[in-house]
Formats: sequence, structure tokens, C-alpha cells
Amino acid sequence: MLRRISAMKKMFSIVVSLLVIAFTIAACATSRSGYETAPYKVIRTDGDFEIREYPELKIATTAREGDDSSFIRLFRYIDGGNLAKEKIAMTTPVFMVDGKMAFVVPEKHKSATPAPASDQVIVDMMKAQRVAVLSFSGTRTKASEPQALAKLKAWMQAKKLTEVGAPFSAYYDPPWTPGFLRRNEVLVPITPR
Repeated sequence: MLRRISAMKKMFSIVVSLLVIAFTIAACATSRSGYETAPYKVIRTDGDFEIREYPELKIATTAREGDDSSFIRLFRYIDGGNLAKEKIAMTTPVFMVDGKMAFVVPEKHKSATPAPASDQVIVDMMKAQRVAVLSFSGTRTKASEPQALAKLKAWMQAKKLTEVGAPFSAYYDPPWTPGFLRRNEVLVPITPR
């Protein structure tokens, strides 16, 4: 009888553990679903590669640093650290462009964007552009972005696409999202056809 109770307890523990893992994965997988995403139009898809057109985007930027301070500065700005002391909704993706980290300003605040309280945060515009894109998953490492960019440039060369600007990257998920569930991208501006 004691063996049977012990086996039932063990089975119960396993089932509860599996449920906790399943709910955690489901929560992480949908963590970006509640956020407004920068608009774009897909021109062509080829497996993990796309050609997109982005309209002009209003962005809040700060210098990109190796630690979390860049993200924290931008988060403070949208969390009321602006002259209007107004909260601004988080959006996806977070762009890494021209040595800066950038949050896209949501549509609601596009025409009347609160001025930053910190001189380290700048509200700017990202020009409308056509880009080649490679989506990839995984945790951000020093090697992952360059590898993805090399793969994207090889695809661009095979498709005879002309690069017209500096590559940049986009990240869609919070840091607690398991790597295999993350959506990351490298983007390269190309000539419109």
C-alpha cells in the first residue's frame, strides 16, 4: 500500500511539473502577442527570408551599450519618464540600428509624442525603406547575429539584391523567453525594384 501511495505521489509530482513547464512555455510564447508591432508590408517570402517595406517609423532611441542600461533608459521614458509624465505602451520589435537601441512609438502617440525627460533619449524618425530580412530563433550571442547576417547576405547575393544601407537587427521577446521561442531578425536595406 505504501509503495502505491509513493508511486501516486511521484506520478502527481511529474504531472504537476509537466503542467508548470507547459504553462510557462505557453506564457513565454505569447508574451509578445499583447504588444503593437511596427507595421510593414511583406513583398516576398522565401523560407526564413523576406523582403519587406516599412513605412516611416517614429522611434525613441538611446546609445547602445553592452549592458542593460540602454533598455532601462528607454523603458523609463515609456514608463512616464518624459516631460508629459505619460505612460507609453511598449511595442515590438526593439531595433538595434546605427549603434542605437530604438523603441517604436505606438500609433496612439505618433502625432503627439511626449518629449523625453532625459537628454540621453531622443525621439527620431526611421525612414521608410525596403529591407531583406532573415528571422531566426535563439538567445542573443556575439556569434548569432553575425552568422544570421552572413546567411542573409549570401541569400541576397543569390537573389541579386543590392544593399543600400547598414544592416540592423530586431528583437521581439523579453529576456525571460526561452531561446528556442524567441523571434530575432537581421535586416538589410535594399534598393526598391
